[in-house]
Amino acid sequence: MVEHRPVIGIIACGRPVEGEPAQIVKHRYIEGVEQFAGAIPLVIPSHQAVENAAEIVARLDALLLTGSNSNIDPVHYGSSDPGQAPVDSARDSLSAALIHAAIAANKPVFGICRGLQEINVALGGTLRDMRVSTGADTHHAADDADLDGMFAHGHAVDLAPGSTLAEATGSRTLVVNSVHFQTIDRLAPGLMVNAIGPGDIIEAVASTATPAPVFAVQWHPEWRPQERPHDLAFWRYVGQAARRTYQSPHAAEMTA
Repeated sequence: MVEHRPVIGIIACGRPVEGEPAQIVKHRYIEGVEQFAGAIPLVIPSHQAVENAAEIVARLDALLLTGSNSNIDPVHYGSSDPGQAPVDSARDSLSAALIHAAIAANKPVFGICRGLQEINVALGGTLRDMRVSTGADTHHAADDADLDGMFAHGHAVDLAPGSTLAEATGSRTLVVNSVHFQTIDRLAPGLMVNAIGPGDIIEAVASTATPAPVFAVQWHPEWRPQERPHDLAFWRYVGQAARRTYQSPHAAEMTA
């Protein structure tokens, strides 16, 4: 019998390619879903009407919001701060619509870096930019670092006992990479802190008020996860949660 694999939608970012607008997803997110979560990746263009969100979610078993070099526009969390370039307004809007549609449909939602921030904003929280406050050098490598150096930059995080992350990894402390400037300021209602990093930065969150998991981390578990058991555990959890949602056609007929 062929195993049915769940389909996980991966949001894309707007980027210029060859002088014109395009949609991209870095391969490492696709590989994380396919190779380590054991699911089928499906790229979701952010360049489309937000009214499509519910119909998109209806075709998925879970949603993954990736990291990105773009920043969330402060207008989305009620701030008059000018924000920092680059921005991706289309992704800001579609990600919020997808999050609400997935929660309404009882589908799991997962976030990585920007994805954690998107979940927090969509559910009523706020962000701050460490480049205009404190802590940027602790949570992001120097501007002249190459890709390997950027992801080698990291620190320890403390996990909340009994949290989703602690249960998934079997750990109380992790050493994670750190590649972000925006961070959670006010935690959204219904989210619980799963991990705290230097400067009391929130490094992982999970929902306390949704039937399906809503879970996100501030670091990048898709970056060479074979080197870190806790990042492999993240992807296993993503796959397991998506499978609980998945129902094969045969099972649907039996329960109809």
